Amino acid sequence: MLTPQTEVEGRYRVISSQVWLDTQPASSLPVPQAIPQELLPYQYLSPLRLHIPVVYGLCSTAAGTVVLLENVPLEGAGRLLPSLDQALATAKPLRQVYWFWQMLQLWEPLDRLGVAASLLVPDNLRVEGGLLRLRELYAGLGGDWPLGAGLDLPEPRYQGTLDRPDLADLGHLWLTWMPHVHPEIRTSLINLAQQMQDTGASIATLAPDLNDLLLGLTADPPLRIQALGLTDTGPNHRHNEDACYPLPRDLQNRNIPPDSQLIPHVALVCDGIGGHEGGEVASQLAVRSLKLQVQALLSEILQQEQSLSPDLVMEQLAASVRVVNNLISVQNDVQGRENRQRMATTLVMAVHLQQPLPQGEGNSHELYVVHVGDSRAYWITPHYCQRLTVDDDVACREVRMGRGFYRQVLQRPDAGSLTQALGARHGEDLYLQVRRFILDEDGVLLLCSDGLSDNGWVERSWNGSIDAILSGAQSLERSAHDWLDLANQRNGHDNVSVVLLRCQVSPSYGGSLEQVAVQQLEEEPVITSIMSVPVAGDLEPATSMALVRPLTPSAKRAGGGWRIAALTLLGLGLVGLVGLIIVRQLDYFQNPPPDTAPPDTTESPVPSPLVD
Repeated sequence: MLTPQTEVEGRYRVISSQVWLDTQPASSLPVPQAIPQELLPYQYLSPLRLHIPVVYGLCSTAAGTVVLLENVPLEGAGRLLPSLDQALATAKPLRQVYWFWQMLQLWEPLDRLGVAASLLVPDNLRVEGGLLRLRELYAGLGGDWPLGAGLDLPEPRYQGTLDRPDLADLGHLWLTWMPHVHPEIRTSLINLAQQMQDTGASIATLAPDLNDLLLGLTADPPLRIQALGLTDTGPNHRHNEDACYPLPRDLQNRNIPPDSQLIPHVALVCDGIGGHEGGEVASQLAVRSLKLQVQALLSEILQQEQSLSPDLVMEQLAASVRVVNNLISVQNDVQGRENRQRMATTLVMAVHLQQPLPQGEGNSHELYVVHVGDSRAYWITPHYCQRLTVDDDVACREVRMGRGFYRQVLQRPDAGSLTQALGARHGEDLYLQVRRFILDEDGVLLLCSDGLSDNGWVERSWNGSIDAILSGAQSLERSAHDWLDLANQRNGHDNVSVVLLRCQVSPSYGGSLEQVAVQQLEEEPVITSIMSVPVAGDLEPATSMALVRPLTPSAKRAGGGWRIAALTLLGLGLVGLVGLIIVRQLDYFQNPPPDTAPPDTTESPVPSPLVD
């Protein structure tokens, strides 16, 4: 076991057991000739990086090849976040059910790649607020090691699946946790866990009952939201191709449709592509059209006698966005725009949905985030900042196709080039990311264009005013201006837009949204003729993230296996900022586990369908 302050390969410094510091984060990492097969599930599952780590790189040591992971469930000091079974006993019923819901939603994508066992190792399940996070990936059950352990062995320990688990195994694990579950929900969860044991049980048959239980718990306490957006041209541009909603002028119309039905339940940020006569038109057209589409959808949902399932809501939101996409696409076709000449826009949209519960039990609340391009959504509390979206750019595409590790492909000159945008192609060819979240704590939802998010400035700066915003000591308007100022001073290369949603579930909440001063904004332009302007193609690639969470300990299970060690990389070296990376346990090479049966190779992971 390496001791703290030990230097590894002239680059990494050991901070604690299994936590290393990359002292040269700006330097390129060694590139393997081919990604080992057993690490491909990390690649294919990268669109789920909110829950799952990603591979940082490989490090060759005298003891063997070490796998380094980032985006792992660690706290800032390099400690593991609490395990799910540890946190259950003190969590409220809503959070408990939300954790179970996330496990159920993760089962199918992990099972397709033969790594559903990752959800069956209790010590592998970590929680950050309401979010479920995995420490690493496992291919099977029994005495096997996590993916990546023993890469130097002649026979890979993972070639597809080992003892492939099923939903009955998940149900059995849930039953072991029932003594720690709140009595209010215990009977319902026991029934669900027992249904998992039945032949023919599936996610489709289990999800409706669990969703009904989840929605019923969201009504108390109710979620209250205040929203405000600002946009700025930036120091180096004459025209603003960004558009967002709601602006201060929209708040003045909060009693007039459609704003009366949308504020504060809908927030939008669009970053146009194609110049003043292209991107500016596309982003503003998208905002105006989406307001009408979502207004119609919300009105329709309110008329339903029963709550719509999350899948149906996500389908409807995606359909609304595709309608808007096609409006922009038709404008491109009319103007004869082809390829990089087509005007387009990114999109990040948040929709707070309330659905009536049966027997007059109030309204449920859910948050849906729709995303295309590289505008982003962040959920920020006093304790953490979670990025909810994954960019649609070349770097992320290469990772999910298994063609390179993220830090490796960031070195490509086109790493930041967009692969998805509204209007760039027809709706049937558009891939949309739509996710549902349940909010059970006070926090701020931040939507922004890349004029702010580039170079990791949100991750570096999120905790500066969050307490003041939540207490009401600082208005949303003041905070939004602060984010704009930060973007203009630190990035300054682009237009910037920010929308903040202050979300409250706690009984007491400091202050109310201050009256926003009226701003004289230019009237939105009417589309007449559109000049052919080159699309800004290669976007500036992101540098090392300001706060890189990481970890990849190998676990010792009860009765056999290996204990967690932590190997953490503190501070990625971005202007002294702190990041974390975890690596594979080195003890493996000195004390390898007993041989296991050869894995089943009849199935091999198939690349994610999220291809461009």
